[in-house]
Amino acid sequence: MSLNSKQLLKLYEFAVEHVSVGIHAVDTEGRTILYNKKMKEIEGFDVEDITDRSILELFAFRSHDSTLLRVLKTGIKEINVKQTYFNKYGHEITTINDTYPIYEGEKLIGAIEFARDITSLEKLIYQPLRRYGEPLTFDVITAISEPMQIVKENAKKAARARIPVLLIGESGTGKDLIAEGIHHELQPKNDEFVTLFSRRPNQLERLKTYLKQDKSYTFFFERIEFYSFSTQKELHKLLTSLPPEKHMVIGSVGGDPIDLIGNHQLLKDLYYYFASMSISIPALRTRKEDIKPFVNDYFSRHRERFNSNIQGLSNDVMELFLEYDWPGNLKELELLLDEIASMITNEKYVTYEMLPLHFRFKLQQQNEKMRKPDFFLLQQNRELLPLNDYLKEVEKYYLQHALEMNEGNITKTAHALGMTRQNLQYRLRKLNI
Repeated sequence: MSLNSKQLLKLYEFAVEHVSVGIHAVDTEGRTILYNKKMKEIEGFDVEDITDRSILELFAFRSHDSTLLRVLKTGIKEINVKQTYFNKYGHEITTINDTYPIYEGEKLIGAIEFARDITSLEKLIYQPLRRYGEPLTFDVITAISEPMQIVKENAKKAARARIPVLLIGESGTGKDLIAEGIHHELQPKNDEFVTLFSRRPNQLERLKTYLKQDKSYTFFFERIEFYSFSTQKELHKLLTSLPPEKHMVIGSVGGDPIDLIGNHQLLKDLYYYFASMSISIPALRTRKEDIKPFVNDYFSRHRERFNSNIQGLSNDVMELFLEYDWPGNLKELELLLDEIASMITNEKYVTYEMLPLHFRFKLQQQNEKMRKPDFFLLQQNRELLPLNDYLKEVEKYYLQHALEMNEGNITKTAHALGMTRQNLQYRLRKLNI
């Protein structure tokens, strides 16, 4: 007996509401047309909150950071994209998103996103090594690169001087590690290390509550540029009133503070409060010599805790790790190691086949972006491809390069290539770009 349309609709509605991934679909204006129960749990909104409102109004991140808006703009799907933002309640949420354009014929009518909530996994590595139950001192940090040795030395100087410190670095570089390292370096010791998250509610009230206690604190203000200007002014007033000998104050920003001031994201007076000691923490892609000791330390702890046989990465996998750019920095590396470790049985070395599919896909994407034009030149020592496969590779490279030149703008790219927007979108879909 076949199901009629009404029965099928009921099945679809049930599946959408009970599936374990969040689903959010929007029309071409960014207005929500589908928003399931799981997405509500992730983002904190009710359907009533978002009906007839553009997603531009709903989230506290710039429009180019939204995968839904990017897909609406480009008409190109985005797979396995990690996105971190703050939901309605000010809680930091991290998801892995698959986002697709929706077409009716060749006309774009909207976009749909499937979000897998990995916030709890992220919390495990929000402060790497915390899971091991030991103080996060500078001795625990495995970084051996010269830039990180300079970071640690400057951090120790700041601890000895007990002056405000500003930590500058991309998300995931380990600013929290350095902050807690400073806390443990203090003499005399402070009673407690406290992290205040800029995009969570009532953080200044938390600060005021701590200040009423008869204790000495190390306060770490995470991403101060995310506070509103009015909150930054109040924070500056509070900080300048603190007895300097009692508390240690550390702030962090995710980019160049001068640019943040110029973009009206950071209050100049608040920057000057911290500016007596600024420490820049380099991205992992610029200090890849720190990858191997970090990985070795990770598996050493794994052997100790789980009595495993794992010794580390095979040589070819280590080479891949050293070639990869690690956009998520230290957090991304440890999250990947966690995923790999969860699958370990009696293996001695992690081989390429043990790498998660999503990471292999990232490696493949990076290798495609790194291809040079001479990849397509015929050479004597290169095996010939079938003509159709070769032409497909050439077309894919050329279209990717054209898109990059036009910053992903489909209309501009189509005009530059002398073709219609619809024809270009068709070719991009056909080539799986």
